[in-house]
Amino acid sequence: MSRTKVAVIGSGNIGTDLMIKIMRTAQHLEMGVMVGIDPASDGLARAARLGFETTAEGVDGLLKSPLIDEIGIVFDATSAGAHRANDAKLRPLGIRMIDLTPAAIGPYVVPAVNLDEHLDAPNVNMVTCGGQATIPVVAAISRVVPVAYAEIVASIASKSAGPGTRANIDEFTETTSEAIVKVGGARRGKAIIILNPAEPPLMMRDTVFALVTLDGGEDAGSAKARITESVRRMVAEVSAYVPGYRMVQEVQITEIPADQPVGTLLAEGAATRPTHQVSVFLKVEGAGMYLPAYAGNLDIMTSAAVRMAEKIAEKTAGTTAPKPASAPESASAPESASGSAPESAPGFAPEPAEKPAPVKEAAK
Repeated sequence: MSRTKVAVIGSGNIGTDLMIKIMRTAQHLEMGVMVGIDPASDGLARAARLGFETTAEGVDGLLKSPLIDEIGIVFDATSAGAHRANDAKLRPLGIRMIDLTPAAIGPYVVPAVNLDEHLDAPNVNMVTCGGQATIPVVAAISRVVPVAYAEIVASIASKSAGPGTRANIDEFTETTSEAIVKVGGARRGKAIIILNPAEPPLMMRDTVFALVTLDGGEDAGSAKARITESVRRMVAEVSAYVPGYRMVQEVQITEIPADQPVGTLLAEGAATRPTHQVSVFLKVEGAGMYLPAYAGNLDIMTSAAVRMAEKIAEKTAGTTAPKPASAPESASAPESASGSAPESAPGFAPEPAEKPAPVKEAAK
């Protein structure tokens, strides 16, 4: 089976984890070149030890690479500003770009929601870590009832946020908010990110709040059941390529009190006042291939990007890729209040008590 050769721009945490995932899990991709700007970065050193071509001259070094004509897909794990410059230099060559920054030059892709919609786009954007974790849930709710407003809160360990993440905080909120609408299907979206300095570092946690309108009587009960089932199915779909992704509680659907003001949250011109709030609480644990388990925010980005690249490569080669491994039965089951799984959910394990190793700062 022929594989599509890829390059990774950005030799920091995300880029290095991408390289490891491509080596260990990809069926249609082959690692070609690791691109950075810091000759002393761990990512470049690891790539060189593994026998891959490396360059510390950024995208200009990639353009001079003897492998450039063989590269079919480039992952960009730098920053929003750097990606715009990289795209301008690579697009004339017809190389497909998978953007892991919030630059959002190309259409948004969240694999569990719209994997097949933009396979021919020259540049696709993987939104943000918070978007990859929460937009599938917003989409699952909107498949059952219209979502007037969706708000997501992504809490990540401060140690998992390198310079690239910190430099892109504004772009994170703007890009995620827009994708909540364009991909998630909400009328209006809002995103909040929290860098949690707790020690030992905590797993990524995400909260989704959605305001919806349900009819009264038996129809409301039926709609609640369908919303819950839709969310559980979606969590299982995401966990097929991000095994550490799961709910930590049951889906909560509560009536909005008549005296609770919600009008300021709604899109301009909204004619109907929402009647219920849907709340979903998630945790993302990293796979631990290169990054510690608490860096689920980085793991979900690289996993989603590899999933998209595999689909592009499959289409390009004209082959049919096997479906992702089935999610474990426990993937969509909530944890108990104590943080461990209920007895009826085999496969859950409590979070490790030992302190995980810190993430090295990204070299971007």
